[in-house]
Amino acid sequence: MSVRIRWRDVDGENLDKMKEKGDECIFVGYSTQSRAYRVINKRTRVIVETIHVNFDELPQMASDHVKNVPHATETVTTSNELDLLFSPMFDELINGCTKVVSKSFAVTTADVPEQHQQQHTTPLNTQTTPTITCQDPSQAQTVTSTKNINQAETNLENAQVADDKFINIFCTPVQDRWETSSRHSDRLDVWELVDRTLCINVINMKWLWKNKRDEENTVIRNKSHFVAKGYAQKKGVDFKESSVPVARLEAVRLFFAYAAHKSFIVYEMDVKTAFLYGPLKEEVYVNQPDGFVDPYHPDKVYRLKKALYGLKQAPKAWYDELSNFLVSKGFFKGYIDPTLFITKHGEDILLVQIYVDDNIFGSTNSRLSKRFEKSMHSKFEMSMMGELKFFLGIQIHQSPRGIFINQTKYAQEILKKHGMTSCDSVGTPMATKHLDADLSRTPVDQTKYHSMVRALMYLTASRPDIVHATCYCARYQAKLTEKHLTAVKRIFQYLKDTINIGICTSGGIQFLGGDKLVSWSSKKQDCTSMSSAEAEYVSLSACCAKVLWLRTQLTDYGFRFDKIPMYYDSKAAITIPCNPVQHSHTKHIDVRYHFIKEKVKKGIVELFFVGTEYLADLFTKALPEERFKYLVRRLGMRCLTLEELEVLANESD
Repeated sequence: MSVRIRWRDVDGENLDKMKEKGDECIFVGYSTQSRAYRVINKRTRVIVETIHVNFDELPQMASDHVKNVPHATETVTTSNELDLLFSPMFDELINGCTKVVSKSFAVTTADVPEQHQQQHTTPLNTQTTPTITCQDPSQAQTVTSTKNINQAETNLENAQVADDKFINIFCTPVQDRWETSSRHSDRLDVWELVDRTLCINVINMKWLWKNKRDEENTVIRNKSHFVAKGYAQKKGVDFKESSVPVARLEAVRLFFAYAAHKSFIVYEMDVKTAFLYGPLKEEVYVNQPDGFVDPYHPDKVYRLKKALYGLKQAPKAWYDELSNFLVSKGFFKGYIDPTLFITKHGEDILLVQIYVDDNIFGSTNSRLSKRFEKSMHSKFEMSMMGELKFFLGIQIHQSPRGIFINQTKYAQEILKKHGMTSCDSVGTPMATKHLDADLSRTPVDQTKYHSMVRALMYLTASRPDIVHATCYCARYQAKLTEKHLTAVKRIFQYLKDTINIGICTSGGIQFLGGDKLVSWSSKKQDCTSMSSAEAEYVSLSACCAKVLWLRTQLTDYGFRFDKIPMYYDSKAAITIPCNPVQHSHTKHIDVRYHFIKEKVKKGIVELFFVGTEYLADLFTKALPEERFKYLVRRLGMRCLTLEELEVLANESD
């Protein structure tokens, strides 16, 4: 039976008064712990217990009304009304056949001879069941008389279900739009059916349904996977190693910066059912999935030859398979970044950056990109997505003038999620007043605060302007008060007015003498210092470590750098690595921070003093609005409107 429950009892959403106030559900029973009803929420596909239920009995009342209306045999009923009377309640959930019509009573015209009706109508005293078939939506509506409807309705109530024809929901018209992993499993020879033996761990499976969306939140593909319940795996038995390298966000931004410097287009390729290509080294067994149980061998299990989604070792198996293929084609891995693959042909270079099953690539020679595309298609089933526009939740806008990255879509989502879409905007993400622990006031609920901080942390991937404020608020997650919640809400207020801001990387980039930002950080030191000079020295060493990582990464791109300038606002911190006479005053400092002395001595980096007001102030302190906006512009951040983004898109075309 169809029921409706109120939304605020499901997920706490605050909806507009013009929108629906409830979810449509299916009544399945009663709670064993309370007086509540148990219903299946069609939207979230979750079973919930609630007392706020309104039973929708109109379809049943409509059916009874048709039976009791006088002279009902004279009326004509269309196939839409037949659907209301006869379609099972789970048809809408599965989205299988558009219409369900019984061949026993379906006829093409209303005025047919009596003998023709007898030919297509089952007598009342028979026990056969009408055959149910899926009718194509493009066919014309079927018209029949209500007299036959009542007769066939009685037949359905008295029929036996033993002779019902099985309807495979995966062969329905809607299934054509879905990419199911069962088809790929058979083609790739993922498993084999074997006898169940004792003392083996057999893992259960489940269906996973997902809609893949683009940067505009439009559904571009429907996906379904057989997913193994990997939480039941035992380490050392079902898997040995599960870690897999993934690209750092700094490496991805560096990839975009290099592409802008060399003025080539970055492309994206998506591997279909990528994990099914990875061969397994361990013996892993799974039960036969629901809906695909072998009727002749129901007790047998599948021994996996290749990985399935959900297995702990699946990402690593796929990475090893892709890595071996790329190396066989002449690529070599990055020295410190195993997710970066490079191949060079004369003066041209082809770069491939992988993040699990998402691949981005580009080349200074377009022919190399096309050749790589064909090579990947020959080995894997892939879909060429074309020019990169969306990667890891970051929107990418490419044009001949450079690359602009932002997270407008993500910012809009978190503003809506936390109810800040109609808040007042502010000019800076953090007030100049110092934020500290407040032990005197009453603590507030931590759940909302944690959720807001967590959402902001990923937004810092393209928003260095909120890094300091976000990291500062993250310090007080253990014991927070109302003023801490107000501080994190201020960041959302700042986002509302700067939602389209992002990083603009043009032809000149940081490591080639430009002024465009590639890497940034703002964090609290994890050690205790005995003086301010020591604290500054520790910070200087951390910055040097980041510079050395970028230097090594750029070596894979074909650049070699020495005498890298580093600017700092503390003369005491600069003196420590440059003047060994002060060793007696710094011998208590942890030895891991002294590596910068060696780099200065070898001439890899050079230290320069700069005044207290410089670019890094954005990551160390709260600033007035005028100074803050000036530094944001100096970092290469721009706020482009939708019209300006359309102009960039047209330039790339």
